[in-house]
Amino acid sequence: MLEPFFNPRGVAVIGASRDPHKLGHGVVRNLIEYRYRGSIYPVNPVATEILGHACYPTIAEVPDPVDLAVVVVPAGIVADVLDQCGKRGIKHAIVVSGGFSETGPEGEAREVVLAQVAEKHGLRIVGPNCIGTIDTHHSVNTTFVVGMPQVGEIGFVSQSGAMCVAVIDWARGAGVGFSRIISLGNQADVNETEMLVAIAGDPQTRVITAYIEGVADGRAFMQAAEEAARRKPVVVLKAGQGASAAKAVASHTGALAGSAEAYDAAFHHSGVLRANTTEELFDWARALAWQPLPEGDRVAILSNAGGPAILAVDVIEAAGLRLAPLTDATREFLHPRLPAAASAENPVDVLAGSGPGTYAVALDALLSDPTVDAVIVIMAPNDWFLPASLAEVIAEAAEVHHKPVLASIMGLASVDQALTILHQRRVPNFAFPERAASTLAAMLARRRWLETPAELPVELTGVDQVAARAALDQGDFAGLVAAYGIELPPTQMAVDANEAVRLAEEIGYQVALKLVSSDITHKSDVGGVVLNLADAEAVRAAFEAVITSARTAYPDATIEGVLVQKMVDKGQELIVGVRRDPQFGPLALVGRGGIEVELLRDVAMGVAPLTRSQAERMLDSTRTGVRLKGWRGSPPADRAAVLDAMLRLSQAACDFPEIAELEINPLYVLSAGQGAYAVDVRGVVK
Repeated sequence: MLEPFFNPRGVAVIGASRDPHKLGHGVVRNLIEYRYRGSIYPVNPVATEILGHACYPTIAEVPDPVDLAVVVVPAGIVADVLDQCGKRGIKHAIVVSGGFSETGPEGEAREVVLAQVAEKHGLRIVGPNCIGTIDTHHSVNTTFVVGMPQVGEIGFVSQSGAMCVAVIDWARGAGVGFSRIISLGNQADVNETEMLVAIAGDPQTRVITAYIEGVADGRAFMQAAEEAARRKPVVVLKAGQGASAAKAVASHTGALAGSAEAYDAAFHHSGVLRANTTEELFDWARALAWQPLPEGDRVAILSNAGGPAILAVDVIEAAGLRLAPLTDATREFLHPRLPAAASAENPVDVLAGSGPGTYAVALDALLSDPTVDAVIVIMAPNDWFLPASLAEVIAEAAEVHHKPVLASIMGLASVDQALTILHQRRVPNFAFPERAASTLAAMLARRRWLETPAELPVELTGVDQVAARAALDQGDFAGLVAAYGIELPPTQMAVDANEAVRLAEEIGYQVALKLVSSDITHKSDVGGVVLNLADAEAVRAAFEAVITSARTAYPDATIEGVLVQKMVDKGQELIVGVRRDPQFGPLALVGRGGIEVELLRDVAMGVAPLTRSQAERMLDSTRTGVRLKGWRGSPPADRAAVLDAMLRLSQAACDFPEIAELEINPLYVLSAGQGAYAVDVRGVVK
């Protein structure tokens, strides 16, 4: 129950000050200035009143009602103050004070004590080291920051207080309203996941935005985010790309699936839109709060200038959208109503001499066209009509048609009145048209996620978990993969050249030899893989060469032997892998395999266990997935076998939590209907 952080009946400010330069003064000032309707109780042992409100020497003497304390005292006494709050019966506190885990070991120890006191009393804490909370609809501002956004529909959660301060100032200048703003600070108690749930339940919030640097529990965050995203858009700016990919890892999958990739996969799974910049965060939020979602990816551009229209076309295509084709009826309607030299094709260029009336006719026609899913309206600065008059035209058309309309009334010095009109009428404006394209792409991504039917993971057949457990206990990852129903080419291990020749004769030529060493990851780099061996002499020579090369490169490495494997050819090489992320658990990966996998990085990731549609989306999002369907005369490969391998490997990672990394590289994929072979399997247990 976090509602008292946003709608308390009474607020005690512990550490309130008469000094206008102190934070404790700023909190009291904001509660009064922004017309908080509840009771305000400054707590200060040496003051009688602050800003007209009677002071109380201790929290124990504060009368009812009071259900929120804002603590602004030195770090060393915060725990004692919270203990007093708990004894007073207060269950919610915002600790503005710094000097905790952000300062080092001594501060960390203080934060541990703070959390213990909170647990003892059942006291929920936001902070420490935060700036507080804002709820514009309830006129609550517990921060010390000068200014408050106007009432709006965007909620903002931040793990950075400085970001909150900047957003508050930007919102006031831009005229963008917010519903709630929360600074989480060090998250000694209330974290980003709990606050996400709280904002999702707020009826005044239409879009949830967040700045995060990490999450406390990845799977809990995913569940909360997905539940929230089913109700309203969630847009996140994730800072810090992490160092996971830079650490020493034992597989290609481990190198490719770093922290940033893990967050991307988790966000996509949960319906979270990941913004790349702060500008995108609030561009997308405004459009999602104010405009309907597009039905499809077809965009019309209406402009009075060719250059900005061409820029818009470039970024639309780069964002995965396309120009709406326009019907013959629309073009025939527009042609006689536009200037003679104007273009009735998309983008529609009404030329520099046109005014709001021409824009109105053209915009209504484009929004009425069944091939148009969204419209971007561009106006380059001119001196023959006011931007505000065009803003009225855009707003009126947007209200009539249930399609998204984004404006780019370009510039800054002359557009204040136009921006006020557009914001009041719930149409986002962008100073330059490039930003509108990424916004439409985000809106379309949300629609497609919402339209994706719920699906359970596939129930697999042909899995022998007893055999899989035995293989895993022996470090036999190939055996584990085989136990999960993924086919291996005939393979056996030899410990000397004579045995290698004998096994090659049994398996049948041609064969490949592959070094077996848990200490050497990139075997081809040390001459540890030799292909297309056609006779005994070639096998014997290759065995000696592999062992000699490996021992030369890694004198201290343990070499178990050499695999003798039946050659498969005339197929495509893929990588299919899983990696256990410390935040989000097992993640699945698919893409271009072979020795160039890390160079090309043509891979996609998803959260395990995969559903069939998730596996299909991952595969189809890679260039390798496109090649599987047949490319420039090459026959289609066995896509179904790849999907099956992805599903089975992702389930294995879920069934055996000790698997840290497991990959098939290459998964050799034959022609459609011919299957796929796990040619090389590598794994790591934790």
